Amino acid sequence: MTSNNSENIVRKVAILGSTGSIGTQTLDIIEEYPSKFKATLLTARNNSSLLIEQAKKFRPTRVVIANEDRYHEVKEALSPLNIIVECGHQAICDAVMANDIDIVVTAMVGYSGLKPTISAIKAGKDIALSNKETLVVAGALITKLAEENNINIYPVDSEHSAIYQCLVGEHTQDISKLILTASGGPFRTWSKSQMKDITVAQALNHPNWNMGAKVTIDSASMMNKGFEIMEARWLFGIEANRIEVAVHPQSIVHSMVEFVDGSVKAQLGLPDMHLPIRYALGCPQSRLKSDNKKLTIADYSNLTFESPDMERFPMLKLAYDAINAGGNLPCALNAANEVAVTSFLLEKIKFVQMPILVEKAISFTKYISEPSYIDYVNTNDEIRRRTEELLSSM
Repeated sequence: MTSNNSENIVRKVAILGSTGSIGTQTLDIIEEYPSKFKATLLTARNNSSLLIEQAKKFRPTRVVIANEDRYHEVKEALSPLNIIVECGHQAICDAVMANDIDIVVTAMVGYSGLKPTISAIKAGKDIALSNKETLVVAGALITKLAEENNINIYPVDSEHSAIYQCLVGEHTQDISKLILTASGGPFRTWSKSQMKDITVAQALNHPNWNMGAKVTIDSASMMNKGFEIMEARWLFGIEANRIEVAVHPQSIVHSMVEFVDGSVKAQLGLPDMHLPIRYALGCPQSRLKSDNKKLTIADYSNLTFESPDMERFPMLKLAYDAINAGGNLPCALNAANEVAVTSFLLEKIKFVQMPILVEKAISFTKYISEPSYIDYVNTNDEIRRRTEELLSSM
């Protein structure tokens, strides 16, 4: 039972990546509940115009633009409002440690989210985790730091939020397996021959979700689901061989948990990221009431499930292999994949060449079974360099 005192506390929120899909939807929820939340830090990589617009509307204490070339534009626009304006990646890492932050929504894209998340955890801030690469790259380190600093990590991904909700009141020893659902993306029914000439526009046309370009391409290749297996492994302490993927085109069942007695719990909802963001921000006090459209079972009476095809979507197999190998292999996989996705978006390689490039690149990994933070940094840098070199020969 939540006390009235805790209900009256305004939770101060930092949003890392406020101009992206998750960031803008988080601000929707802050606007929806002004008596419960206050945005005190907003950061962006390049989108200075939207960051300025957000800062003028939500009046945070501080904003950080990672691209230093955009600093003066943001500084000049916000100077009349007495908002602190800083720039650069290190400034983000420093800003999350401020006293006027209770929870950090990590919505930055890719590897760039790792260091700020570590800074926030060390400063004792709870994390609403959207940046799955943080756990993909350094899951062992992040979970260890979270335990040492006694902070909570609340998942924002719809699949992990679903599992989190299914496990409320349950015991870890009673879990048989986790079942992550996947939409299958835009190419679920395409043959291998059809997939040879996939365009960027086709890959960005996700059937159910509105996401940023990087995540959308990862979803189309099913690497995103591989990353979610790694994320689930660290969030819930379940080995990868007990985490399955079920392709569910309707995206209504967000994930499931099977227990040792044969019971299966599932969390259902419309494909709307406001739902898991709202749940994460409300934790651990309560669910936040919403007047948004609700799921009507009659409209979704035909829910289907199928097994993923790892021959057509080899990225998923590469992810399973990396998490089973452990150590710094998942870090290497992420580094190679980020270069591959960027190259595809720039039309330097074809969609079907991405897994070929990634597999070749990670073969250069100098395996480290128990990596330190600097080992992750070195692995990331080395595999990115190797991947770029391989690009020139493809």
